[in-house]
Amino acid sequence: MKRQQIMKALSAEAKRQGLSLLITEGGSHTKVSIGDRHTTVPRHNEINEITAKAILKHMGVKP
Repeated sequence: MKRQQIMKALSAEAKRQGLSLLITEGGSHTKVSIGDRHTTVPRHNEINEITAKAILKHMGVKP
């Protein structure tokens, strides 16, 4: 899955919940927060499907 697709999905979820999406660039990952949920997204163009699904599930994004 493309990193850009994950970031769009996270942004849409934040908007759906009426919360702000907080993005902090780290060394090799991007830290993302929506409300009280936090996760990291690797800075690769392509992210493994299993990792991508786990990130989205953790952040409460429905498929």
